Amino acid sequence: MKEKLEKIRNEVLAQIQESESLEKLNDVRVLALGKKGLLTELLKGMKEVDPKDRPKVGQMVNEVRAQIEKALESEKQKLEAAVREARLKSEVIDVTLPAAKNKVGHRHPNTIALEEVERIFVGMGYEVVEGPEIEKDYYNFEALNIPKDHPARDEQDTFYVNEEIVLRTQTSPVQVRTMEKGKLPIRMIAPGRVFRSDEVDATHSPSFHQIEGLVIDRHITFADLKGTLAQFARELFGEGTKVKFRPHHFPFTEPSAEVDVSCFKCGGKGCRFCKGSGWIEILGCGMVHPRVLSMSGIDPEEYSGFAFGVGLERIALLKYEIDDMRLLYENDERFLKQF
Repeated sequence: MKEKLEKIRNEVLAQIQESESLEKLNDVRVLALGKKGLLTELLKGMKEVDPKDRPKVGQMVNEVRAQIEKALESEKQKLEAAVREARLKSEVIDVTLPAAKNKVGHRHPNTIALEEVERIFVGMGYEVVEGPEIEKDYYNFEALNIPKDHPARDEQDTFYVNEEIVLRTQTSPVQVRTMEKGKLPIRMIAPGRVFRSDEVDATHSPSFHQIEGLVIDRHITFADLKGTLAQFARELFGEGTKVKFRPHHFPFTEPSAEVDVSCFKCGGKGCRFCKGSGWIEILGCGMVHPRVLSMSGIDPEEYSGFAFGVGLERIALLKYEIDDMRLLYENDERFLKQF
């Protein structure tokens, strides 16, 4: 038994000295002191030792165990110190190197364009009003003079939640909700997300943003509408910008018009940006239809008003000369960093 203990001690101590890492040292500890280790297996043979000699043998085993544990702890401290020193050497900070730059986020092109539009209209005395994206069919269509059998419904591919609830196709319902409150006069814009069942391409998306404007007061005329939009165009695209109104039809306005602005790229001479025409289509507008006023509880004999609507993405694409609407939503940092 004594010879076996000596042999185990010498072998284990030698392996401890040869351990090059904490992992290998732990393997030696398990080999010597584990549940199935060398000393544990040796103690299982104590039943073969003469009862008189068992205390002496037990003492010898404890002494060997203590020596091994002491050697393991000593070697462990040395290896840990070596690991710590190696880590400190690898983590040395060179104070002469330039500091890492923090990546700072910034506003999206849509946000920049929206804030610019809001700044212009708030400066004219308008308020910014928001409304629900999930809207009643009544507010999205009927209250805007678009009944269920109206052909204009075929022009807007609508996402229906059920027969009475839709994802709004425009932000005009916000105008109706504001008119129903009866607080006159009204000068407001309603920016927000809208939804239409369109295929995704360079100029279309099933989800995009609109900015609708509304003015209701006594003695409002088409001249007020023209003056407002002309000032808006000059503020947004430059002092020399001109506007042109073309007759059009919208169910909720009468008369209605499409508005073009002179190309701010070529000054109206004609270029690739304006497709050689010198003009760029930007928004639709018109005088609020008397029927729309009546359905919202406003007397069309006493009050009149105008409304207009412009696509936010349209403004961003024009103002920043972006030729593909999809770029606004692909989250490509190389693109977004340009703004």
